[in-house]
Amino acid sequence: MDKLGRVLCSAAMLAVCGASPVDFARADHWPQWRGPNNDGVSLETGIATRWSRTENIAWRVPLPGPAAATPVVWGQQIFLTTVDGDNLDLLCIRTDGKQLWRRTLGQGNRNVRGDEGNSASPSPSTDGKSVWAFMGNGEFACYDFNGNLRWKFNVQDRYGKFNIQFGMTSTPVLDGDRLYFQLIHGDGNASTREACVACLDKGTGRAIWTHQRQSDARAGCEHSYSSPTIYRGGGREFLITHGADYVIGHDLSDGTELWRCGGLNPKASYNEALRFVASPLATQNLIIVPTAKRGPVVAIKPTAEGDVTDSPTAIQWKMPRDTPDVPSPLLVDQLVYLCRENGNLMCLDAQTGDEVYHERTERDRHRASPVYADGKIYLTARNGVVSVIRSGRKFELLAQNELGEPVSASPAISDGTLYLRSFHALYAIRKKR
Repeated sequence: MDKLGRVLCSAAMLAVCGASPVDFARADHWPQWRGPNNDGVSLETGIATRWSRTENIAWRVPLPGPAAATPVVWGQQIFLTTVDGDNLDLLCIRTDGKQLWRRTLGQGNRNVRGDEGNSASPSPSTDGKSVWAFMGNGEFACYDFNGNLRWKFNVQDRYGKFNIQFGMTSTPVLDGDRLYFQLIHGDGNASTREACVACLDKGTGRAIWTHQRQSDARAGCEHSYSSPTIYRGGGREFLITHGADYVIGHDLSDGTELWRCGGLNPKASYNEALRFVASPLATQNLIIVPTAKRGPVVAIKPTAEGDVTDSPTAIQWKMPRDTPDVPSPLLVDQLVYLCRENGNLMCLDAQTGDEVYHERTERDRHRASPVYADGKIYLTARNGVVSVIRSGRKFELLAQNELGEPVSASPAISDGTLYLRSFHALYAIRKKR
């Protein structure tokens, strides 16, 4: 396909997926953990459907330690965070599998929930000139593509000590010249609420604004492991944060609260261990909000203003139970896909919330978020089995691919290649050319 054809194809794909507009020259990059539009959607075609340890594997690079962070890709460079003993490192690997450089941001790794997570859980991000990496111990740094340090500071020194049971795993979101992140944690004391939302200048690391995020959540519910996202469309734009019983929209200029939706942890049956991990999905016409522990999923209209908890005009639909616990939602061609922790895939009509199907895939824990490319949805199980399902209103399991290594990281897709990060290695998966 020539360049013009690829641009036209990209525009058509954006229309059917409900994604926000992007610079088409960047469509082959995967600059953040959920891709170019923070929605898990790739415009690529020709992505492999089947692979094994010997089939369609372009290369495998061993890693110094495990992590759940997704690799990000720009041009010929791949960036990913990892642990190496007590060290917290950022790696740069060329797309032919050669390591270009490695930088240690700091020490102090903390493993949590057995092998479920560690301090290298947040994913990096890049704009093609710089790469930013945030670690669970608070180290936040910016490097150029040659590995030269541009700035670095510890978030705990600036915004206060983290008080979160399983570590700070939220990934900052890069948008234009700014980085936005949420620090939703606390000690159960209403007089010392610690949750905040912050905005940085990406070039200097300078604080632009900080907003104290208000909530009446208590106990473990004060702790959020979800990541923020940006909504942009229809003349509106705002930051979305998720945690401590609420999803909230913030003004990008100063963090001021524009709207909030509660009822995600009903007071009448309050669960003090309802910690949000899955992140919201923002499309041009809808915001899909997951919760945790088989709780509700709520679809909110981006025209929301004020407290919309019980607003019939602001809430498009609500699914009362069976939310994904960790994987974030995916929306393709007006269908919402929800991958539950047990591997069940739910497909809903995006406008009505009506269930289209609810089918079983690999029966194992699912921690990675689903991604879409070339008419296919990729679901990654903790045991390393990736189920490939044809998108559409009829469930069709195309393949199940096994590498025999544990995986928690979401896949990344760039330049015809699916990058899969296991606990032991980074894989480049592509059809033979």
